[in-house]
Amino acid sequence: MKMRTLSVLVLLTLAVLTTARPKAGAEQKCKSGPVDLVFLIDSSRSVRPHEFETMRKFMIDILDTLDIGLDTTRVGVVQYSSQVRSEFSLKTHSKLENMVKAINEIIPLAQGTMTGLAIRYLMNEAFSPEQGDRPEVPNVAVIVTDGRPQDRVAEVAAEAREKGIEIFAVGVARADMTSLRAMASPPFEDHVFLVERFDLIYQFGLQFQNKLCGLDLCVESDHGCEHLCESSPGSYHCLCLPGYTLNDDGKTCTATVTIPIRFLSLKSFLSHHKHGNKMNNDAARVCFSPGSLTCDCNQGYHLNEDKKTCSGEPHPTQIHYRHHCSCKQRFNTYYVCVLAIDVCAEGKHDCGQVCVNMGPGIFTCDCSEGYRLNEDEKTCSAIDLCAEGKHDCEQMCISTPGAFTCDCNKGFKLNDDKKTCTNMDMCNTVAHGCEHQCVNTPGSFHCICPEGQPLQDDGKSCGTCKSAVIDLVLLIDGSKSVRPQNFELVKKFVNQVVDTLDLSAHGTRVGLVQYSSRVRTEFPLNKYHTAEEIKAAVMKVEYMEKGTMTGLALKHMLENSFSEAEGARPASRNIPRVGLVFTDGRSQDDISEYAKKAKEAGITMYAVGVGKAVEEELREIASEPVEKHFYYTTDFSAISTIAENLKLNVCPAESQGEIEVKDPCACENLVEFQQATMSSLQQLTQKHILFIPFSAVTSLKDLENQLLSRK
Repeated sequence: MKMRTLSVLVLLTLAVLTTARPKAGAEQKCKSGPVDLVFLIDSSRSVRPHEFETMRKFMIDILDTLDIGLDTTRVGVVQYSSQVRSEFSLKTHSKLENMVKAINEIIPLAQGTMTGLAIRYLMNEAFSPEQGDRPEVPNVAVIVTDGRPQDRVAEVAAEAREKGIEIFAVGVARADMTSLRAMASPPFEDHVFLVERFDLIYQFGLQFQNKLCGLDLCVESDHGCEHLCESSPGSYHCLCLPGYTLNDDGKTCTATVTIPIRFLSLKSFLSHHKHGNKMNNDAARVCFSPGSLTCDCNQGYHLNEDKKTCSGEPHPTQIHYRHHCSCKQRFNTYYVCVLAIDVCAEGKHDCGQVCVNMGPGIFTCDCSEGYRLNEDEKTCSAIDLCAEGKHDCEQMCISTPGAFTCDCNKGFKLNDDKKTCTNMDMCNTVAHGCEHQCVNTPGSFHCICPEGQPLQDDGKSCGTCKSAVIDLVLLIDGSKSVRPQNFELVKKFVNQVVDTLDLSAHGTRVGLVQYSSRVRTEFPLNKYHTAEEIKAAVMKVEYMEKGTMTGLALKHMLENSFSEAEGARPASRNIPRVGLVFTDGRSQDDISEYAKKAKEAGITMYAVGVGKAVEEELREIASEPVEKHFYYTTDFSAISTIAENLKLNVCPAESQGEIEVKDPCACENLVEFQQATMSSLQQLTQKHILFIPFSAVTSLKDLENQLLSRK
């Protein structure tokens, strides 16, 4: 009975949600039966002052509909945030006006949201005999919260429900539906409510106000009727079984008449009783004394071992051949003894699913979980929550009797909340606008471009080489082996690279670091934004001399040069980071660790070596494929050629075909080289820069003819 009684809370909680209505007078109070009701209210810092005022009104409005008293409905209020505080217990107030005054004096705690801690307090303290909890009286909790709990609630809420506490979870604004369902008692459609903002919590009370005052108090309360209870709006009265009259106490019954033996549904009996029908049949009479009747036999007969039937020969003058009942005090004795029959157990009913025995020969019909009783009060129909719209599935609802599961359309995946769906194939279901290729991610997508073509700021189109956006840091060797005149060539090399880039604050950024025995940032990525500024700054760089600490320079580049503090764009923007190391000799420290870490950090590394640079070190610095990221020349005068070839790897699409890598030993390539050399020599001669003896020219032409004849 207590579990059925707990469903009162459905209506109580919803009635709480009513707003500005005239206060109910004594004649408007609903007799909901004894209930121990505790409000558990969230007073965390996310609940704004005006929202907390709405919550006060929320509680006061529901109290105004209840029959408050120590023998009827008791109410307690507990607020919580990072801690729990009882404002008043179930036994503190017996009058509505005292409760209202206490509620208006509540000061919010304004801290965190420890809902699990609060539910444990509710279970162990608020609903304890010391705090006024009554045995055999339904325990009802209404939890009002606006946010996600900062601790675990599922386990402690389940423990509270197992102890008989019926929990209603009312979520507002930022509340998490998954957490609400974890706290609330089933069925969720009756115990979980979620509204967008505090001033809307009245909505649910309006639709259930009439139901609150129409409770079946025979089911939801300890009515005390000896035989039968009949509900009326906001009240009830007791009835007696056929053959009994109601005593002056309005609850107990006394046997008065005989009735024919027949099996009645509860509805049929009530209908017959209300119309005042006399039920007489001398052929078969019954003594209704459930559980307290005995049988005896007429003269000449004896009672059999079954204690019900009689055997023996009748006396010649005996005219009554039937056995009779001998009933206990307050019950009449009749000729026929009929034991109380459990109609449901013997299958003598017409219920579609469940028969509920209500007394001797009387029953009522009920339905299995997931079904509801039809108007004929016999048959049952499946409850289709999907068809009735009582679900929270985002896309597809699959119904089972009294329950449902959610599913998603093709191309979507059901999320962990088992309600919402994530688009797993947005590239094929939305207009993504990617210029080159769309790549799916769970619930989203992103665009990618061919190698060497950067993704533009719009996130869809692809840029060309000139519009490539990178963060480029150049590490130049300033050791004493470079020598001053060659260091000037290195600076020109840097400026030659700068000329190939599209520089701006939102485009490519360039930083310069010089190293020898120590490392010095000449200028960071965010200092200059035009080619003119950068080239001017490069030419002002002073030669450091001393040693060659390439490993230290790589460490500085990784930890400092590519930091956001020095102008590197956040990694989330996916702007390529490029490091270029220029050196002329063997490093005096280990380069392995930070060369590896730089590449693992996503930095594309180029290695340019001159003169005594060690090829093994250059290859270790360079990114894969090494052939595209490693350059070497024996002479500083040739590094300008490297600057030209560098464009090949930065912009492969644009430079394709501009510079062809050829076999220098192939015959036709030797001829081509000779012809180019002759042309250059002639130009220099014409400008009187170079004098070439005629015999030398003739020798070169003879060589050309020999090579051509071999082809």
